[in-house]
Amino acid sequence: MTSTHVLFEESGSFKTGSILADNETSLQVETASGKRCKIKSAQALLRFASPAPASLMAEAEPLAEKVDVAFLWEIAGDEEFSFHDLASEYYGHAPTAPEATSMLLALHGAPVYFHRKGKGLFRKAAADILRAALAALEKKRQQAANIETWATELVEGRLPQELVSWADAMLGKPDRNSPEVKAFETAAERLSCDLPALLLKVGAISSPYEVHFRRFLLEQFPKGTGFPSLPPFSLPDKLPQADVTAFSIDDAMTTEVDDAFSVTSLPEGGWRIGIHIAAPGLAIQQGDSLDAIARVRLSTVYMPGAKITMLPDAVVKACTLEGGRDCLAVSLYLTVNEALEITDSQSRIEQIHIAANLRHHEIEPWFNTKSLMSGALPERPFRDELTFLWRFAEAAEMRRGRPSAASGLDYTFTIQGDLNDPEHCRVKIVPRPRGSPLDKLVSELMIIANTTWSGLLAEQGIACLYRTQTSGRARMTTLPQPHEGLGVPYYAWMTSPLRRYSDLINQWQLIALLRGKTPPFAPRSAELFAAMRDFEATYAAYADFQRQIERYWCLRWLKQEGLQECTVQVRRDDLVRFECVPLFIRLAGISNNLMGQRLIARIEDINFLRLEVRCSLLKVLAPEDILLDTADNEPDEMFAEN
Repeated sequence: MTSTHVLFEESGSFKTGSILADNETSLQVETASGKRCKIKSAQALLRFASPAPASLMAEAEPLAEKVDVAFLWEIAGDEEFSFHDLASEYYGHAPTAPEATSMLLALHGAPVYFHRKGKGLFRKAAADILRAALAALEKKRQQAANIETWATELVEGRLPQELVSWADAMLGKPDRNSPEVKAFETAAERLSCDLPALLLKVGAISSPYEVHFRRFLLEQFPKGTGFPSLPPFSLPDKLPQADVTAFSIDDAMTTEVDDAFSVTSLPEGGWRIGIHIAAPGLAIQQGDSLDAIARVRLSTVYMPGAKITMLPDAVVKACTLEGGRDCLAVSLYLTVNEALEITDSQSRIEQIHIAANLRHHEIEPWFNTKSLMSGALPERPFRDELTFLWRFAEAAEMRRGRPSAASGLDYTFTIQGDLNDPEHCRVKIVPRPRGSPLDKLVSELMIIANTTWSGLLAEQGIACLYRTQTSGRARMTTLPQPHEGLGVPYYAWMTSPLRRYSDLINQWQLIALLRGKTPPFAPRSAELFAAMRDFEATYAAYADFQRQIERYWCLRWLKQEGLQECTVQVRRDDLVRFECVPLFIRLAGISNNLMGQRLIARIEDINFLRLEVRCSLLKVLAPEDILLDTADNEPDEMFAEN
């Protein structure tokens, strides 16, 4: 019977059609769908007269499913063979077109047992290769079964024992090829939720707070927040003793006291102001084990209710300017005349007695704008020194022509309870006006110290990590450039060496200059550039995390207080700020001409995982209720420089 049909391969799949023309090297074929095409003769695997092309695959596929490929592997020889020949041996007679095609499909569908070697040709796999491949298939089958079992349990709200240790991996960057991860992803897809929500559902994570915190630790502290065992470190014991006593000004939670102040009246008139900065640069040497720790951490991490310090507690304890003891310091002494102008400055490395650590909450009730303006300051320790430093700061700020402390509000977060059980903690968020006399006093003195010392290093050609601001953008650089926001020719962070690595580097450079020694970092040092790059990236990541956790506690406060309605103020477009807490959200349905307008918003939903609060507009308050202050009440960078 004349072969009028053909089985051929095209684009990796088998197709059938009727032969319209045979040109020896090529065939004109019409497929069952009516499409005409030209194929090479080499693509033709089987020519047949019956059945019809449209029926061949329908008849062959059920036959192929019955073929025992393991038996085929046993009877096949070690040499190459054609599917047609093996079909003859398997069926015991010249195969029909469906039988031959069934053999082709069976061989093609068993690549573990048979390897393709050409047009219609195969060769059975070697025994050792087959064993390995079958073992891999069995492993894959078992993994698929495990994935399905685990996913089913997760969907039902149970955490399989095998997945207990995978919570951190799922919060980080999991290996999506692992069966454990596939089980989590499968369950999350079936539940139409994200992975953190699934982890909460099955109890792998105890709270949304833990999700945010553990994610941060995985990214920034993959080896944990504990410090390694450290060799003993020593402090220099032959430093000159300062002839003044100093005091610090910090909030109640500060343990890394970096700065303190002193005021001395001069016999010939005028005053000497001392700005005393903690000196861990005397205890830590560039390249030692403590430096290695600080170089990795780069900064202290702050968050409501907790912090992760840059340096070990023992080092902080030894170097902090703690009240009631003598402490190591790098001091800047300013000679100030009756007009409150600086006429001279000197820098010293010394030991100084810290008389007290003053705290904001203790001082501000009696040392504030109202009491200063009225002149009715009560008798308190360091009253006169504080008053003089405030007067000096006012004069210094006026000379610079830039404010040293921003207006608006800061917020103090107090967390009562165990952070391991944050949902049962109580949060207290207290606003504190910025720009208070204490803020101005400290900020201006820090600006003077940072400007004076960075200028000293610049004049001597000593490398330094400077802060510059041009066109409103602040950045770090190794080149001495102006800081337009502060109105100074040079500026560098140098007053917080216990909590910022940039300040520690700059302190090393300053100490070397004051001692007449070679600084640890040369100009254009590759190490200095690398430290600057890493510090900027890490410091920004820490700041983002602090804002994220503060947002979490703002949402907790809303839930804790049971608020259903809140007053918000329009900042721009649909961005609004809550008046009760430092929280910004997008509020749909408001027009573009409401800048500064106060609104009443209804709280519809709070999502602690996504850190979102969904609100709807209830009411636009009367025009007379519009606030004129439209500042974002978020720290502007120029005021976060100290």
